[in-house]
Amino acid sequence: MSAPRSELKGIGYEIFIGALSLLSIVNLFLVVLTRQDEDLQNVLLIMNAIFSGVFLLDFSYRLATAPSRKDYFFRHFGWADLLASLPLPEFKFLRIFRLVRVVRLLRGVGGRKVLRTLIRDRAGSALYTLLLAGVLVLQFGSLTILRIEDDAPGANITNASDALWYTIATISTVGYGDQYPVTNAGRVVGAMIIVVGVGIFGTFTGYLANLFLAPRKPSQPAAPEPTDPLTQLRHVLDLPGVTVEDVDRVLALHRDGPVT
Repeated sequence: MSAPRSELKGIGYEIFIGALSLLSIVNLFLVVLTRQDEDLQNVLLIMNAIFSGVFLLDFSYRLATAPSRKDYFFRHFGWADLLASLPLPEFKFLRIFRLVRVVRLLRGVGGRKVLRTLIRDRAGSALYTLLLAGVLVLQFGSLTILRIEDDAPGANITNASDALWYTIATISTVGYGDQYPVTNAGRVVGAMIIVVGVGIFGTFTGYLANLFLAPRKPSQPAAPEPTDPLTQLRHVLDLPGVTVEDVDRVLALHRDGPVT
């Protein structure tokens, strides 16, 4: 069943949600692989709890903006979105439905239009990229530093709470100094987190400055609706998520009478 274009909430947003869905599914396998280490599992469980909150907000957003809430919930797997948002291991596999929806929506738009939209909306794309990079560094930085430092002599990063706190303080470039690596490998990982953190927050600061300080473009009068069939067809083809049915509809209107 093809997804309607009304389900598309934005190219950058859909890619971000799809990436988080994929990461949350990967985490299900990582939990199994790290069952011998309780601290590593706790990091993954905390990250999955964060994902649950994001997915619950995504479900609420889709439900509130759906043309038909009943259709979204029952026909377009909204019920799966809701259950997958709950922090219960029994329902986490349902996040595959959210990933399938994102892939289907982006495939309907087309790879060329996806790339064109991302380039056109560079600021929004950069914001979602920063958020995704922050999530990846938080999870894998915490897992790596904890795995390296856990059994080191004199280590003070010995559990999930220490690792997550150290990664957050480091990636934000605050660096309280209460948690720090004592091994050379741990310091290398810490240095990488610092470099990535500087890039993330430097770019984020530039995004906010551009958002609040950039001069607003003067409003332009709305262009008249094109009446020429060829112009209308070109206008439809430029829209994100256009389908063959949309083109056929424009052509049918032209055949049946003058287009208004």
